[in-house]
Amino acid sequence: METPAGDLILFAEEEQRLAASLDRLCQEAKARAAFLIDRNGRLIASSGRAADLDTTSLASLAAGGMAATGGIAQLVGERGFSGLVLEGERSHLYIAIVRDDLILVVHFDRTSSVGLVRFRVKWASDEIGR
Repeated sequence: METPAGDLILFAEEEQRLAASLDRLCQEAKARAAFLIDRNGRLIASSGRAADLDTTSLASLAAGGMAATGGIAQLVGERGFSGLVLEGERSHLYIAIVRDDLILVVHFDRTSSVGLVRFRVKWASDEIGR
């Protein structure tokens, strides 16, 4: 549910459903953590091992990154890109647009693969988007 200002409001049952979807995504994608954020960079739900991460900063920067990616898409004649992969030496991020106002961020390492994460994110995006 959204307020007139565009803020997302979740009821307890919706929060539980989102948490269960993110838990399943982490398990099936062999991910460290998964985060659902809004386009403004606010954390909506999370799952997994996020204790060692600054989730507030991560959410804000991921939203900004997806906004920049939208600008890049326009420059190359695309309507938009659905996902962004950031690969590091030890850990990686897959950032995907779930729907116009929601972004899914998955933190994973070498125990998983971009292909597996991308595959599982497609399933999770459909479930979360509903």
